[in-house]
Amino acid sequence: MKNALGTVDAVLLLGGRSEIGLAIVERLVRDGARRVVLASRDATGGEPPVIGEAEVHLLDFDASRPETHGEVIDAAVKLVGDLDVVIPAFGVLGSQAVYDADPVAAAEAVAVNYGGHVSIGLHAARRLREQGHGTIVVLSSVAGVRVRRANFVYGSAKAGLDGFAQGLGDALHGSGARVMVVRPGFVIGRMTEGMTLAPLSSTPGQVADAVIAGLRSDAEIVWVPGLLKLMFAVMRVLPRAIWRKMPR
Repeated sequence: MKNALGTVDAVLLLGGRSEIGLAIVERLVRDGARRVVLASRDATGGEPPVIGEAEVHLLDFDASRPETHGEVIDAAVKLVGDLDVVIPAFGVLGSQAVYDADPVAAAEAVAVNYGGHVSIGLHAARRLREQGHGTIVVLSSVAGVRVRRANFVYGSAKAGLDGFAQGLGDALHGSGARVMVVRPGFVIGRMTEGMTLAPLSSTPGQVADAVIAGLRSDAEIVWVPGLLKLMFAVMRVLPRAIWRKMPR
């Protein structure tokens, strides 16, 4: 639950090795969070990382196994009690060329990038609704705001996730729990290593700073950087014939 000052106390990061996710957690701990659960594949058995003065726990979590997701939420609650912030920060970027050649790989990626988030999001929402408080931070992407041919498998999964997150937020309205959708542009990190930088790129730290600002202001949608909101207001209405010519 939140502490006496009303700040975040307990955090669950699903995708416990995510650069963006860990950057968000580090800032939450800096602001007063004292209990952290990092959930990822093959997490248990290792030593928890030191994150400020927080008590850190590790849990095994596999985004591709939705039948286990409820158990993960339950286990996190047993470790730290009420969850103030839940951050699903898992996913795969992949290559459109690979997906074109291997539709099975494309379907598996979508199952993680969309289906995994639907499953864990619903489980987390049920718990937060029962608590009567808490925020799910959904890491969407501008890639899902309008899908480009250059990465349409990834973009379509993000489009589905963005719509799901908004609908989940509407379903939680009035319960005390909420959803905050985060739409970064190109993020410089391990996932995009070797790729050509896009305009208005950001770092995991910059995304994390925007998330913290959004949590403080109870924002429903956060664009990173903020200028992307204006850019996509235009890009959304571009004629399709022009959109198709966007660089691959």
